[in-house]
Amino acid sequence: MGQRLSGGRSYLHVPSRLLLQLQPQPSPPPVRRKVAVLFAMLCIWLYMFLYSCASSCAAAPGLLLLGSGSRTVHASPALAPGPDGAFPRLPFQAALVTPLAAVKERDESSASQEEQNPEAPNSPSPISSFFSGSGSKQLPQAIIIGVKKGGTRALLEFLRVHPDVRAVGAEPHFFDRSYDKGLAWYRDLMPRTLDGQITMEKTPSYFVTREAPARISAMSKDTKLIVVVRDPVTRAISDYTQTLSKRPDIPTFESLTFKNRTAGLIDTSWSAIQIGIYAKHLEHWLRHFPIGQMLFVSGERLISDPAGELGRVQDFLGLKRIITDKHFYFNKTKGFPCLKKAEGSSKPHCLGKTKGRTHPEIDREVVQRLRDFYRPFNLKFYQMTGHDFGWD
Repeated sequence: MGQRLSGGRSYLHVPSRLLLQLQPQPSPPPVRRKVAVLFAMLCIWLYMFLYSCASSCAAAPGLLLLGSGSRTVHASPALAPGPDGAFPRLPFQAALVTPLAAVKERDESSASQEEQNPEAPNSPSPISSFFSGSGSKQLPQAIIIGVKKGGTRALLEFLRVHPDVRAVGAEPHFFDRSYDKGLAWYRDLMPRTLDGQITMEKTPSYFVTREAPARISAMSKDTKLIVVVRDPVTRAISDYTQTLSKRPDIPTFESLTFKNRTAGLIDTSWSAIQIGIYAKHLEHWLRHFPIGQMLFVSGERLISDPAGELGRVQDFLGLKRIITDKHFYFNKTKGFPCLKKAEGSSKPHCLGKTKGRTHPEIDREVVQRLRDFYRPFNLKFYQMTGHDFGWD
């Protein structure tokens, strides 16, 4: 194997391929290691980002325009009112069977579907979606408990402009329809909040549900309650208009209003009439909550002076007055105030087409009889709340 060279020295012949194997392999340069580490960190960050977005979508699959409330509806069939659901102190409250009873019962079950399926809003920004996966889910510290067709949807959407308010979009109906599912189920419907933010929801039927005050008090005696009220006659006509838009074949407002029109006996079993007896419903709430823990918002002023009413609400909730006149403009076509810029969007936003419907013409005599019927209840409501809403 060895060969002698000139000069008397010899050498060993080794194949070149063996020399390559025997030579030590160089370690990766430092730059390559740094690139690998950065790539691994980027993969981890991307995974966390996608996970946060997925959590946000799971918590709020139908993000509404002004926040990320859950649109998942967990509504069970409406419960038939029991004997304790009547107004025993009202002589005209005795139940009478009329040919219109079935129509009125169907109205109650179908009317709430519109609020359960509000129109899909603009999508929130990616940054908003990312941060909505942060924080934790809390039981609501404030609830808009009523009233139907009073302006609750407008109030909720206006409030959600505030950065410290996080609210469910659809109505949970927990304290009236799904209470047996438990507080853990209810909490899971809520959006995630950070420290200093308020969790809210709104379900207008709570105000007229006899069991709701005790149930909310059992959850937390410190819950702040907001009631949006409106002239009960106008509210009843608006309630009827909503039902009429879905079922054009229903009887006239006039025929539904009376048990006996000749005798002038108002049918208080019809929900459109019953909801407007605010004083009777408020009595049930005051057995569990002090009046100072409730705020009564004027539905009329919410239209004529939205910033003023929102100022009162923000004070009541202990929030900084961020929502002001600069957030609103008045839409003459709809007859409602609209937001100049909604959360997660650079475009103006008005309430959907289901709001601001034209009311049908109602017999003036019927309207006057309803005003006479509501007057004593309105006066009592003014005394209870310490506020004259000017409906008479």
